[in-house]
Amino acid sequence: MNRGLLSAGWALWRTSLRQDRRKALTALVLVVAGAVAWPLVAVLLRVLFDAVTAGRPVAASLAGVGVAVGLIAGLTLGHFAHIAYFELAELDVLHVHQELMDATNGTPGMAHFERSEFADKITVLEEDVEQLRVGLQAVLTGVGLAVAMTLTTVVLAVLHPLLLLLPLAAAPPLLAGRWAERMVNRAREAGAESTRRAAGLFGLATDAAAGKELRVFGLTGEVRRRHRGHWQDATRRLWRAQLVASVVRMTGQLAFAAGYVLAVLLILRDAVAGRRGVGDVVLVVTIAAQVNQQVAAAVGVLQDLQRLRSVYRRLDEVHDLVRAADRHPPPGDPTPGHSAVGPTVALGSGAAAGSTAAVGCVAAGAPPARLREGIRLAGVTLRYPGGAQPVVTGLDLHLPAGATVAVVGENGAGKTTLVKLLCGLLTPTSGRILVDGVELAALSLPGWRERIAAGFQDFVRFELPARQAVGVGDLPRRDDDEAVRAALGRAGADDLVGQLDEGLDTPLGRSHTDGAELSGGQWQKLALGRAFMRDDPLLVVLDEPTAALDAEAEYALFARYRDQARQVAARTGAVSVFVSHRFSTVQLADLIVVLADGGVAEAGSHADLLAAGGRYAEMFELQARAYR
Repeated sequence: MNRGLLSAGWALWRTSLRQDRRKALTALVLVVAGAVAWPLVAVLLRVLFDAVTAGRPVAASLAGVGVAVGLIAGLTLGHFAHIAYFELAELDVLHVHQELMDATNGTPGMAHFERSEFADKITVLEEDVEQLRVGLQAVLTGVGLAVAMTLTTVVLAVLHPLLLLLPLAAAPPLLAGRWAERMVNRAREAGAESTRRAAGLFGLATDAAAGKELRVFGLTGEVRRRHRGHWQDATRRLWRAQLVASVVRMTGQLAFAAGYVLAVLLILRDAVAGRRGVGDVVLVVTIAAQVNQQVAAAVGVLQDLQRLRSVYRRLDEVHDLVRAADRHPPPGDPTPGHSAVGPTVALGSGAAAGSTAAVGCVAAGAPPARLREGIRLAGVTLRYPGGAQPVVTGLDLHLPAGATVAVVGENGAGKTTLVKLLCGLLTPTSGRILVDGVELAALSLPGWRERIAAGFQDFVRFELPARQAVGVGDLPRRDDDEAVRAALGRAGADDLVGQLDEGLDTPLGRSHTDGAELSGGQWQKLALGRAFMRDDPLLVVLDEPTAALDAEAEYALFARYRDQARQVAARTGAVSVFVSHRFSTVQLADLIVVLADGGVAEAGSHADLLAAGGRYAEMFELQARAYR
C-alpha cells in the first residue's frame, strides 16, 4: 500500500471518528482482536500436540481450551465488529454525498456543468461512492491484518530463519492485485461515457412523460437498441479488463503457492530427520495456511483501498474541474459555505434572514439599492472550456434601467447564455458586465442574486407542499401565504390553488405517497409564481418560461408582466428581460434585442425594427403569416 492508499484509508477513518468515535474504536478493537486470535490458535495447537505427545494432560487440556476460545474469537468478533461499523459506513457514504454536493454547487458559476468531462467524472463517482460501504471494513481489516501478519512473522522467525522469506512470497499477489485493479479502473473510466449514455436512455425508457413520444413515434425499439449498444460497449471494455486482471491475479497467487509448498517441505524434512516434533509440523502447516489466507485477504483489502482511493481522487478531480471552469471568481465573493451578506443568513431563517441581508447591503461590493443607468455588456466573449468556438463573441449591449427588454433569435443564437451571464451563472472569458458602471465581478454575487427574480424554461419541479414550491423563490418568506398568493396572482395563476385538494398545503409530486400529479402547465404556473416572489428585484428574467402555455395565455401573462415590471422599475429601476419565440408577445417590449451568431444583430423598438426591414422583420413576417 503506497501513501495514496494510506491517505485514503486515513481520510475515511477520520471521517468515521467524527461520525461516532465510540463505535469506530469499538469496531477497531474487535477486528484487531479477531485477527490476532488466529496466529495464537496456531501457537496453541503446537502446544497441544506437543503436550499430548509428551503425556502432559493438564497442559494439553489448557491448550485445548485456549484453542477453542481462540477459534470462537476469530469466528465471532468480526461479526460483532460489523454491527458496530455498519451504521458508520452508511454515515460515511452520506458524508461523501454531501461533499460531492458541496463540490458541484460550491462555486458561484455553472461553467463546469457544461463540460462532458465533468459529467463523466460524476457518473463514475456516483457508482464508486457506494464503495465506501466496504471501504471502512477494508480499513479496519487492513489494520487487523497488519497486526496478525506481524505476529505470524515472529512465529516463522522462531521456527526457522528461512521461513521469514515466506511473507516475501506475498509480494507477487499484492503487486499483481494492484496492477489488475488499475487495469479495471482504466476500463471503467474509458467506458464512462457509454455508461452515462446508457443510464440516460434507461431513464428515458422508464419515464412516463417520455413514454408518449416513444410510443407515438415508434422509438421504443430504437431506445432499447441504443441502450443495449452503449451498455455492451461499456461492459465489453470492462469484461476484457476483468479477464486480463483475473489472469494477472492468478499468476500472483501461484507464485505464493510455490513459496507455501517449499515452507512446508522445509519443516517436514527436519521432522523426518528427528530435529522437529509433531507440534512444529502442525504449526508450520497452520501458519502457512494462515499466511495464504492473509495474503488473499490483503489482496482484497488492497483492491478495496484502491477503489477507496479512486473515490477521493475523483472527488479531488471534481473539485479541480469546478475550480478550473470557474477560475475567475468575483472579487469579494464568499468562499463556499459563507455568505457575503452576513454570518447569520441561513436557509429558513425567516425574517431574521431578511434583516441580515439588509445589513449586508451596506457592505462593500453590494449591489445598488436602485438601478439608475442599467446593465451594460461591453465586448463580452464566452467560450466554454474545451469548446472549439465561442458561444458569444464581442457582445455589446446596453439594457437601460427600468426597461422591458425582449430577446429573440434562432436556436443556438445565445439567448440562454445571455441570461446566464446576466445572472452571474457564467463568467465571461473576456469583456465586462457593468451594473450602473460597476463591474458585476466586483459585486457580491450572492448579494446580486438576492436582487434577481427569474423563471426558466427548464424550471425545477420542486416536490414540496405547494406553498413552499412557490415560496422558495424568496426563501425567507417561503411559508408566507399572503406573499405566495400575491406571487401566483402576478403569474396569472390565481385559480391554481383552488384546483389543489388541500390548497397550498397540497404535497406535490411522486415523492409523496399522497402527492398531487400536476400537468405541465400547472407546474409552469408554479414556476412563474416562484419567479414573482421577490418584491424589489434589480433584474427580472423570464427565459421562455411559458412554453406550456398557449399563445393567448402567454400574451396575457406578458401584458401583466409588463405592467408589473413598470411598477417594479418605478421602485428599483429594475431591468426586465423576456426571452420568447412568439413575436406577438415580443412586440410589447420597450427594447427588442435580436441575437445571431453570438452577437447582437439588431436592437430597437418593434416599430423601428419592422421599418428597418432586417432580420427581425423577416422573422416577424414568417410567424405572422402562420397565423393568417
